[in-house]
Amino acid sequence: MTSSRSILDREFARLRDDMLRLGYLVDAAIERALQALRQNDADLARRVIADDAPINQLRFDIEEACLRLIATQQPAAGDLRAIMAAVSIATDIERMADHATGIAKTVLRMGSAAPPQPPADLAPMAAAARRMFRASLDAYVARDADLARRVAAEDDEVDHLYKALFDDLIQQMAKDPALITPCTYLLWCGHNLERIGDRVTNIAERIIFMTTGTLQELNF
Repeated sequence: MTSSRSILDREFARLRDDMLRLGYLVDAAIERALQALRQNDADLARRVIADDAPINQLRFDIEEACLRLIATQQPAAGDLRAIMAAVSIATDIERMADHATGIAKTVLRMGSAAPPQPPADLAPMAAAARRMFRASLDAYVARDADLARRVAAEDDEVDHLYKALFDDLIQQMAKDPALITPCTYLLWCGHNLERIGDRVTNIAERIIFMTTGTLQELNF
């Protein structure tokens, strides 16, 4: 006879695998959106937008799996925290895909108004946000609250780079009004990347809650 503990362990392993698959799809969406921006590639941008549907569906599948676990296994204490954290984390990961889609939609809006190349601050900002995201997935799998705290602390770097990007683009617009439209598009892209960093911070908060039982706001 299969014990409740073994059923829970099996379902948690499946939940972890689905979460990692969701993370992989979203990280790939961010990468492709940035590539579309660098190359002003409308076809690639459209693929990023089209690929958002299966990401949404996987998030809903994870939520439904969590609800089934609660209904059928009646988990308590740490198991219940892990399930509730998974629902929140899946939502934040899926919202990152929305930010990637936002970049892709901006590429389509740019058209011929696209600048020759994105400003220098955009690439390190994107790299920092994606590095945070991957590390948050590692923290989730390892149930590592200390790593989650370190990941959240890295959001300061993303915020600093966003401020530098914002200041640079505002200066360009002030010097040359013809750059207002393309620089505004780039500000939208930078804002989406900054929001990805915020989403990762939310994930870190839920990992800490899952592992310690303490729910606290980080980077406020």
